[in-house]
Amino acid sequence: MADGAAPAATIRLPGPLRDRAGRRTEVATRGTTVRALIVDLDQQFPGMRFELCEETGNLRPFINIFLGNENVRDLQGLDTPVSDGGIVHILLSVAGG
Repeated sequence: MADGAAPAATIRLPGPLRDRAGRRTEVATRGTTVRALIVDLDQQFPGMRFELCEETGNLRPFINIFLGNENVRDLQGLDTPVSDGGIVHILLSVAGG
């Protein structure tokens, strides 16, 4: 990137997180890693990081984040690098009986 800005990525939000983001289904963010995107998301919508991460900074067990078609848990976790134009999907695990 010529201007030196962090890569731009789009985060697609699941229904339960949309209220916190003003009913948006997707949000434009910037960051070099998934973790940095979450920080940017939290700056735009305070409290969003708490929804996604434990106090330790680790991803909550029922949250799955995909960069493209790859689960970041199978890559480098929250330290997975993000390229300009990346698409990140946040999914919530469903449980019940």
